[in-house]
Amino acid sequence: MTTNTAIQQLKEEMSNSIIGQEKLIERLILVLLANGNLLLEGLPGLAKTRAIKALAKELDCQLSRIQFTPDLLPSDVTGTEIYQPESEEKFLFQKGPIFSNLVLADEINRSPAKVQSALLEAMEERQVSVAGKTYSMEPLFMVLATQNPVEQEGTYPLPEAQMDRFLMHVMIDYPDDNSELSIMRLNREEQHKKAEKKKKVLSPKVIFDARDEIAKVGISENMEKYIVDIISATRYPEKYGEELQKWIEFGASPRGSIAIDRSARTHAWMYGKDFVSPDNIRSVVHDCLRHRLILSYEANAEGITPDEVIDELLKQVAVVG
Repeated sequence: MTTNTAIQQLKEEMSNSIIGQEKLIERLILVLLANGNLLLEGLPGLAKTRAIKALAKELDCQLSRIQFTPDLLPSDVTGTEIYQPESEEKFLFQKGPIFSNLVLADEINRSPAKVQSALLEAMEERQVSVAGKTYSMEPLFMVLATQNPVEQEGTYPLPEAQMDRFLMHVMIDYPDDNSELSIMRLNREEQHKKAEKKKKVLSPKVIFDARDEIAKVGISENMEKYIVDIISATRYPEKYGEELQKWIEFGASPRGSIAIDRSARTHAWMYGKDFVSPDNIRSVVHDCLRHRLILSYEANAEGITPDEVIDELLKQVAVVG
């Protein structure tokens, strides 16, 4: 079995328990293969947590869940040193839930910035520093954060620096009527289903092999220039029209171009291609830039969304060659 076939089977297995959220499943796998972190935003009950648990169930890896609340402390995330008088070192570090393969940060915007920042080093540097010592994360590591877009009371919006650490920001919507019917039936079956025998799960080695293959996916200079032009248009919107100039306050950082490059190559590989096309770039650009644009007061007053701004960017920026 090829690595790509194994990943497609992973996608199919997850689809059996996550109905009507095909994009969510694809993005979860894509971000894992791209070695990034994912921010999921959607109303309660849209299978955000269920999808993450389904991914952990199909992989031979550990899942930690951190329920973010206003009284959470940074040490509740990273861990803390405990005094052990009988030990030679006296202080022993007890690792927190961040030391896992998949870390579910549930409702991340319900904790203050001090707690949110406890994730920053792990997300970017793949390490945690406590009491002057540095502890490395597992080779297979991903933070999957969720937030509710409706309830804003008692929440702490993620600062731009932390939003930038997420490879993708994925919005989840309601399933269609047929999917809703299937969800009801699946829930009914699960309530009366007997415990299944433990089935074979996917080894993390498959993920690492896939990453090696993705690294070999080709991207031409024209496609590289297309990505750079899209990012440039977010920073200098006046060159691309009065509307964009009016809507964009600040553009994307270099993390934006890196995110599009990594995501587009991963997307191409997932669909069996060994090169990046404009379609691969356009298919990931919304999720890669949605959280990296700071819109102006005028845009917010007019009800313009980041997705509408990105749509206009794609209209204005031409593919080179």
